[in-house]
Amino acid sequence: MRAHEKKAFWKFFLTYFGSVALLILASGYFYFHEQEQQMMKSENFSLIDYARQFKISHGNYTDPNITHTIVSLPNKNISIDNLHVKSGYFAKYVPHDWNGSYLYIQKSTQDYDKKISLLRLKVIGFQLFLLILFALISFILARQALRPMQDMITKLDSFAKDLIHDLNTPVTSIMLNMKLLEKDTNFTNNRPLKRIKKNTQEISQLHENLTILLQEGTFQLERRDICSIVTEVVHTHKALFSHLHFTLTCKSTYALINQAALHQIITSLVSNACKYNKPDGNITVTLKDKVLQIEDSGIGIKEPEKIFERNFSEHHNSSGLGLDIVKRLCDAMAIKIDVNSTLGKGTTFTLTLR
Repeated sequence: MRAHEKKAFWKFFLTYFGSVALLILASGYFYFHEQEQQMMKSENFSLIDYARQFKISHGNYTDPNITHTIVSLPNKNISIDNLHVKSGYFAKYVPHDWNGSYLYIQKSTQDYDKKISLLRLKVIGFQLFLLILFALISFILARQALRPMQDMITKLDSFAKDLIHDLNTPVTSIMLNMKLLEKDTNFTNNRPLKRIKKNTQEISQLHENLTILLQEGTFQLERRDICSIVTEVVHTHKALFSHLHFTLTCKSTYALINQAALHQIITSLVSNACKYNKPDGNITVTLKDKVLQIEDSGIGIKEPEKIFERNFSEHHNSSGLGLDIVKRLCDAMAIKIDVNSTLGKGTTFTLTLR
């Protein structure tokens, strides 16, 4: 399962199972308390019945589990429903005669406590059984609900792969012809040609990003030295953007990554740092303790919180897809990416690897 498929699966599973689990737990809670009240009523009735049998037998009736004393409470009106739960026993007052005499009846709670414990175990056991059962049902339903989406994504991926593959030939052809035209002195200062070259490079970069992104579902992660990848990308851009000043601080650092995907992420970020920098600007790349920072002295970003949104761009000549793809590649490798930018001063991207 891909990252977005897992997200959809767990959302469906937790929504369905969570609602059912809440219903099961609430039902068990109310059932337990209803049964507890019934058992209390039964205990209350047993004390009343003892008093009745005691009166009928003229004081000769006994019960090994119940004791009583006769007390005089002439100035008190005590409800027949009175029942007190003391430490280890039930207690109840039952009228004995018309002179304010009461039977003060006591009964051990030992049997009651055993019944309550057994009831509690039965309720919890049945709830656990139902939770496991509905967890399995939720899992199956979530998989079934996800299948149409997976089929559609597979079709879209197949179409996108075919499209990207077909685009590779014309993009490569344009790039090669651009190099030939650059050798012709008549085109040295040709502005339309430079614009075509710039746009072709952006198309080529987007093509590479999409190619890597479509491999997200089959990412093979391995522990690799990141420093070598960072160094390669920085040296490549240093040759292309000779008017900028690069500073690289890189210590050998190993992390669990997909090499092609991480290379593309760093390439996109360093490329943006170069393109949107000031003339004679600075780019500082630092790798230490699995934290990679790419800092530039460029124009900055007005709304840094939106830059990872699809199609969002602050520049008319940008597709708005590059950083969205970067974010998705980072998510696929569990890399945390943050951005801090000050308008007119520069931008810093921070990658925290695992």
